[in-house]
Amino acid sequence: MNIRENLIFRFLAILFLIVTTNASSIQSCNRSCLSSFGPDRLPYPFGCSAGCEIQLNCTENAGVFIGDFPVQSINFESIRINLQSRCNRPLHTLHQLYSNHHAPTSRNAFLLRNCTDDQASSSCEIPSIQVEARFQAPQDCSKNTSLSCYAESNKNATFLEYESVEKKGCKYLLSSISAQILNNTQTPSVTLDVEVAELGWWLPGVCNCDKHAQCFPVLTPNGSHGYRCNCTEGFVGDGFRAGLGCRKASPDCNPAKFLSGQCKGKKTRIIVLIGGVVFGAFLMISLGLLCCFIRRQAKVKARHCTKRLLSEATGNCNIPIYPYREIEKATNGFSDKQRLGTGAFGTVYAGKLHADEWVAIKKIKNRDDTIEQVMNEIKLISSVRHPNLVRLLGCSIERGEQILVYEFMANGTLCQHLQRERGDGLSWPIRLTIATETAQAIAHLHSAVKPPIYHRDIKSSNILLDCKFKSKVADFGLSRLGMTESSHISTAPQGTPGYLDPQYHQNFHLSDKSDVYSFGVVLVEIITGLKAVDFSRPQNEVNLAALATDKIGKGCLNEIIDRSLEPFMDDWTASSIHKVAELAFRCLAFDRDARPSMLEVKAELEEIKFSKWPPSEENTCTASSEESSLGSTSSVSEKPLNTSKSQSERNIFVVQTSAGAASSFNSMEKLKDDSPVSVQDSWLSEHSSSPSSNSLLSNAL
Repeated sequence: MNIRENLIFRFLAILFLIVTTNASSIQSCNRSCLSSFGPDRLPYPFGCSAGCEIQLNCTENAGVFIGDFPVQSINFESIRINLQSRCNRPLHTLHQLYSNHHAPTSRNAFLLRNCTDDQASSSCEIPSIQVEARFQAPQDCSKNTSLSCYAESNKNATFLEYESVEKKGCKYLLSSISAQILNNTQTPSVTLDVEVAELGWWLPGVCNCDKHAQCFPVLTPNGSHGYRCNCTEGFVGDGFRAGLGCRKASPDCNPAKFLSGQCKGKKTRIIVLIGGVVFGAFLMISLGLLCCFIRRQAKVKARHCTKRLLSEATGNCNIPIYPYREIEKATNGFSDKQRLGTGAFGTVYAGKLHADEWVAIKKIKNRDDTIEQVMNEIKLISSVRHPNLVRLLGCSIERGEQILVYEFMANGTLCQHLQRERGDGLSWPIRLTIATETAQAIAHLHSAVKPPIYHRDIKSSNILLDCKFKSKVADFGLSRLGMTESSHISTAPQGTPGYLDPQYHQNFHLSDKSDVYSFGVVLVEIITGLKAVDFSRPQNEVNLAALATDKIGKGCLNEIIDRSLEPFMDDWTASSIHKVAELAFRCLAFDRDARPSMLEVKAELEEIKFSKWPPSEENTCTASSEESSLGSTSSVSEKPLNTSKSQSERNIFVVQTSAGAASSFNSMEKLKDDSPVSVQDSWLSEHSSSPSSNSLLSNAL
């Protein structure tokens, strides 16, 4: 196809779409979906089809919804939805009420649970009314969890900002209270509706109302301009030029008849109906052929583009490229039931691409620098091979999506085990082994690869564990190639708070010692079982690195050692813990020149590990590949390896999964939450530097 034919083809496609939209938008958007709105149909610009300006979710029996919330009523100014109380409704579901066409108004107050903000109050004020949030929560809500109320404090604000609600640090959205101002009497009154939320709506752009309608400009939450139309007194209709406009009210043309199209003459209705059917059939056939051609061309173009990008990034095209449709099928359309976790850079799903082989599929969030980071990760991870580095199995880059496929790690992350989010904890020998294997992987990146690779995001949630608790380092999205002729390279600081090298953050000089610092924080996590950043600790102890260097420097290491290790503390365990702590102390030195290299760190850990390592059979993974892949309910039990050994040496854990757990994804529903944010994202007080609870691979991949 030459350039001229391509331009003609695109022009016809645009023309078809414009004509189709103009011919069918009014008709389709006023079709009723047998809902609570009855025979009056949904008024323009609302509707249930893709051609509607404001598309709602319609079901024939259940009614009309915005997201998961049923629509109660719609008028020219607002949409009222039912927000029934639920104890464990995640706060992020509130985002469904925000779009380019609607948002909650300032006449709402949201009832929230599990808030970390000290300013969170049990009462709040909706325009000039004091609302006591003595809400009768459902019986299944936890009694020891406080209830908070949030309302807009700025009396001039029209809408509630989602970011302001999110800053409260609350975990759950319980319900809502809405204030409704009644002007049907001489003295306006205000009523409060419980379990109801009011959304203000608008169409973006400048006013385009019927000549018999009044335009109401709207300043949207994102600062852009929008508008609404309402017919003046004596006229009926939706008020929009693009809709049905306004018509003089009469007994034969009331609002209900107008919206249902009964105000037209019989002859006009027949002509419009026949013309619409014929024209619609012609356009459907034409567009069907057009779509088939476009889809075929897009697939070919996407595959060539992917190969070109991979070739430029890696120098070869040997990485398996999976069609987007195959990835979609493997994850059941990116089903929430197969979602393992969500992190700062994407969401990870469990999927089967080949027979019974489970893989981890990471769908990258779209950002300005997304494609650069994806290609960077593909280039680096495909250029190195090490038993303690996670393997990249393939990718898919089409339809505007970037997807990476990794080997599946059945035991989640080191962070999850240290925080007791999975299992009952790790014995000291296993912790020491994980530290040693991780050091071997990082040392390989620094010393065995030319030019060296600096990971830049070493943390416990990026250390994955297989069924035998073998560790593998993941997430190379922020990694950079080092300069062989220089000791450092200059780059903007990126990474995770709590693990970031202070000198790198101060002078932008990235070196191998930046990874050494981050690994030092991981060593302290292994010893203490504490989070790298935890705002629930006293202010001077929020940062674990600062806390550890202070305690170790004062000879008070015993004050922060993980209490779960104490029952199994023998002479060798105590000695090796102190040696690892001394090593971590040197890794956390502010001056990078005072820190050891990763080769030195690796050698010292190997020496500590093998100074008294109990001979034993290897841990066995009794779970089938499918059970491990689905994150089935696991229990960690102690298995004595040698009755002649001390109790601490016998405390090696093995994974045992419950029978039948692989038959359902239900257990995965409890394994979802956001991962820690990195410094290029906004920092929320509820987050720590460790991943949020029960996210299998949220930010580790």
